[in-house]
Amino acid sequence: MSDTALLVIDAQESFRHRPYWDEADLARYLGRQQALIDGAMARNVPVVQVFHVEDEGAFSLAAGRVRTLEPLRIVPDAVFQKRRHSALVGSGLDVWLTRTGIRRLIVSGIRTEQCCETTTRHASDLGYTVDYVAEATMTFAMTDAAGRRWSADEIRARTELVLAGRFARIATVEEALAGPGARRAA
Repeated sequence: MSDTALLVIDAQESFRHRPYWDEADLARYLGRQQALIDGAMARNVPVVQVFHVEDEGAFSLAAGRVRTLEPLRIVPDAVFQKRRHSALVGSGLDVWLTRTGIRRLIVSGIRTEQCCETTTRHASDLGYTVDYVAEATMTFAMTDAAGRRWSADEIRARTELVLAGRFARIATVEEALAGPGARRAA
């Protein structure tokens, strides 16, 4: 079995019911996320789906929206629910990874700078090798306290900047699937 697992974090319908939902980046994200899922499955890399759950609202189980973001097609090897930003806190994922012999994680999903970035930092601190596939993450524009509006692309670039070489290798879908030795073409 592979010592690598693909994490698909919070790629769920709940986000469509948030006021900041924006489909401008959706087609790109779905294409790259699906390519990553399909590539992992073809290489027998376990695919782990993580859902964010809250007691009320769009992320509550009662709302019926804690399910795969359509039209993604995924047949996960394991499914976990989390209530924190890091998928490694309180979900049981850490136990599963240890029992399964996973040492390398490929991180993808929604939101780039929140649950995906937090899980990446946490995994790195726990000793995992991490490939952060920013092109297979999605986020939304945000406005900071000074009133500056940050685009999704700016947030993605900032996340790549702070993770690269410290917490993760920033990888394309193809690089992540090729393994840790794959390098970006010049």
